[in-house]
Amino acid sequence: MSEGLFDLPGAPAPARGGGSLADADHTAAPLAVRMRPRSLDELVGQQHLLAPGSPLRRLVEGDQPMSLLLWGPPGTGKTTIAAVVSHQTNRKFVELSAVTAGVKDVRQVIDGARRDLSRASGAVETVLFIDEVHRFTKAQQDALLPGVENRWVTLVAATTENPFFSVISPLLSRSLLLTLESLTDDDISLLLDRALSDERGLNGEFELAQDARDHLLRMAGGDARRALTYLEAAAGGARAKHDQAVKYEQAADGTPDEAPGRAVIDLVTLETAVDRAAVRYDRAGDQHYDVASALIKSIRGSDVDASMHYLARMIEAGEDPRFIARRLVISASEDIGMGDPTALGVAVAAAEAVQLIGMPEARINLAQAVVALALAPKSNAVIMAVDAAIADVKAGKVGPVPPHLRDAHYAGAKKIGHGSSYEYSHNDPRGVVPQQYAPDVIDGTDYYNPTRRGGEAAYADRVAAIRKILRDRK
Repeated sequence: MSEGLFDLPGAPAPARGGGSLADADHTAAPLAVRMRPRSLDELVGQQHLLAPGSPLRRLVEGDQPMSLLLWGPPGTGKTTIAAVVSHQTNRKFVELSAVTAGVKDVRQVIDGARRDLSRASGAVETVLFIDEVHRFTKAQQDALLPGVENRWVTLVAATTENPFFSVISPLLSRSLLLTLESLTDDDISLLLDRALSDERGLNGEFELAQDARDHLLRMAGGDARRALTYLEAAAGGARAKHDQAVKYEQAADGTPDEAPGRAVIDLVTLETAVDRAAVRYDRAGDQHYDVASALIKSIRGSDVDASMHYLARMIEAGEDPRFIARRLVISASEDIGMGDPTALGVAVAAAEAVQLIGMPEARINLAQAVVALALAPKSNAVIMAVDAAIADVKAGKVGPVPPHLRDAHYAGAKKIGHGSSYEYSHNDPRGVVPQQYAPDVIDGTDYYNPTRRGGEAAYADRVAAIRKILRDRK
């Protein structure tokens, strides 16, 4: 099934490769499949991959053999790019799913590709598309190497997970890695318009109300396939409602049996079709900032239930999960800090999980991080410390580094006193030597003032003890 980057209306259909992509011509195929693009010029989104002279254009327009590894969230165009590579270069297209294919299947495709290349009647190149390649075992990925290395096949592999963790190094080094980004709301809106008007889509038979469009964009979350799937479901509901209304009117006034006008896809019809209530949330307006602010302040206030509510609102509104994750990483240091030093690790792990897994599953990782952060002991001592230090630096308190701390690893350094009186901390049984580290202008200034909450209480005792040792030199 196509994942995004759909086509312009009325474009001519070039020769098609083999494989399941031929299903796009079937009138009963899903809308997302029927609206599949057929050339690079028909693609929407991923403009960073489509510039003149880009590797993708060279592969397609120059017909150069090159293996691709496509990494990006669902619905951003990975399968679509594979289809375009096959269509525009007139290569044979073979599609395997890493969920069901094994080593035997991979070897059969590669052996068949070798035979096609050596045919006396004319060589035929093969594009091998593997969806969810991260699900392949090491042995299965190893089986791809001969075909890629000898260019018996043009491999196009798609993954939603970080390939540096999920794809073996030899295969990664032999492939060109292309990173795909989530489609913007403008991209999705353009695809909706094309699907509504194109004869391969809904053929101008439906009108999409503005509030329904806004909600559809929120639910899509940058996923073109999801947007078109929801649109198709809503169109079915709108058609049934429209036909029922027309029949009722005809029965009432005895008019001829015909159905004038276009069926309207309104918000209620859309919600009913996808069984999902609209969340009043403008990601580009005040609500975006208000709800994000409420989430962070609820975490700061240790109200885990309110925090979960605002997280749910952001998820249901189609908020970019990476934005949520970034806010949590900031909160872990700004509002928790050394109250629970593990909070930052939890938040960073959630952010990485969002990148590796994607939505909707990543909502669980975000929820776990929100619970951990909301219930953690709170301290803003870290941000207060760094901001106070920055304020002093901006105010000009930047005295020279004490001579005994200066670099002494070059000829002549000791002659000018650099490092000559430095005392190695590990030589002291306490691990702390009473010597000056700060410039004179801020010597004795306390930037970090730990609280007595959570794990920071232990740091408070240690800070006090260390400062006493360091300042006893005076």
